[in-house]
Amino acid sequence: MSGVQTQTVSEDDAGQRIDRWLRRLFPHVGQGRIEKMCRKGELRVDGGRVKAATRLEAGQSVRIPPLPDPGEDRPRSEMRISDADVRMMRAAVIYKDDHIIAINKPPGLPSQGGSKQTRHVDGLAQALQFDMEDKPRLVHRLDKDTSGVLLLARTRKMASELTAAMRHRETRKIYWAVVAGVPTPYLGEIKYGLVKAPGRGAKGEGEKMICLHPRDVEGTPGAKRAITQYATLYRVASRAAWVAMEPITGRTHQLRAHMAEIGHPIVGDGKYGGSGQENQGDGWGSQLGGVISNKLHLHARTMAFEHPVTRKPVIIHAELPDHIAHTFDTFGWTPDLASEDPFEAMP
Repeated sequence: MSGVQTQTVSEDDAGQRIDRWLRRLFPHVGQGRIEKMCRKGELRVDGGRVKAATRLEAGQSVRIPPLPDPGEDRPRSEMRISDADVRMMRAAVIYKDDHIIAINKPPGLPSQGGSKQTRHVDGLAQALQFDMEDKPRLVHRLDKDTSGVLLLARTRKMASELTAAMRHRETRKIYWAVVAGVPTPYLGEIKYGLVKAPGRGAKGEGEKMICLHPRDVEGTPGAKRAITQYATLYRVASRAAWVAMEPITGRTHQLRAHMAEIGHPIVGDGKYGGSGQENQGDGWGSQLGGVISNKLHLHARTMAFEHPVTRKPVIIHAELPDHIAHTFDTFGWTPDLASEDPFEAMP
């Protein structure tokens, strides 16, 4: 066990999340321990308490409490990745170069560890190290039950550049969803703000967001503005629709909360659409019933960005997971029916 340490944030490390910065310095320290240190106020920046997602600035002083020795605190589940998980992760790769890896994240696999989550993309990323010195780093997240394009950077410098590009909205993400009912107008923009619901678990269990009218955002503590563009692509009578969505902001559960707020929850979304409600054609209830899966029908279909090294445009598409593909087959939809950019007509 080490003693208390103090580290000064360098110019190269500015802008990094403190949890990722700490895990780079001390790879044997798990995400769970870092979050615990934050909750207890043991990990501090310039004397102040921080969260795991706090971003660092050059010149800041980070107080690091005593840490376990390598191997002392590492969960057994993180010490070795099974051969099956190695095969699963490598089969999920849909783009790879010397700087970036993209996977088609399976539904049900968390992006990062958290409460009671020991198997996740971040922990399995070692399977994607290949010939690099370090394992790839996540630069954004998808909800556990959301599938689709997930980027990982193969170097620390690339992680910083991709994170900055996302923060400055220099990347485009287009999601596909099957929703209850048919949104009208067919092409629109949702501007409800979002605030975390009170009374949730201390570790984020059951986290849920509440929508607010834009005029109420400024006066509501913790509320953030959020904007989602959507385009209704195809429909099945009044029962369901295939919708493309582009989040202009990147808030927790933004797409799910926004679609439920306008009366068209994403199919299979028990958190925002009512787990016991079955859609009867009135535009509400997230379960369509019959042969349609009750799993979440939300998929990160496309990510487009300028490559930080080559400066060439990169567009990555992810194929639909089995349960959404089955729903598409049932309704007679095929991915090639969608235009490359469903939002071209938006002002």
